[in-house]
Amino acid sequence: MSSHSVRTARQNRVVYWVAIGLLAVLVVIALVSFRGARGEAAAADKAEELVLVLQEAGVERLPSTQRVADVLGVDGGAVCDDPAGGLRRSTLHLMLTNGAAGPGMRPVITDSRLLQGQVAIVSVYCPEYLEEVQAQIDELRTADVAGD
Repeated sequence: MSSHSVRTARQNRVVYWVAIGLLAVLVVIALVSFRGARGEAAAADKAEELVLVLQEAGVERLPSTQRVADVLGVDGGAVCDDPAGGLRRSTLHLMLTNGAAGPGMRPVITDSRLLQGQVAIVSVYCPEYLEEVQAQIDELRTADVAGD
């Protein structure tokens, strides 16, 4: 074998391995892009469903489906991370106060419409928690205090 043919065979092997490596990288990029696009489509579908639920509930200022999809994703994000748990309940009760600190802090009777958004999100994104969340909300004293 001449040195020219050995060098050509070695160069061909390098070219083949580089081509295979590039092909593998392109396949990985394509798979990641496909999964991302599929996730974005699923998030958009859930967002559209939530906006429809809010619209049926009479909400006048609806968020865009893109913003809802960005915030809640496919699984509801932080809202569906144990929504009926003790920490969530405590946080909700803390937010439903008069705003004072220390001994002046008192619970308030809140508007009955205030909690509809949370119920709507849970009903769309994590309906397995809906009954528990609704029971917690039903325990609160609410009224039509904000008017129209």
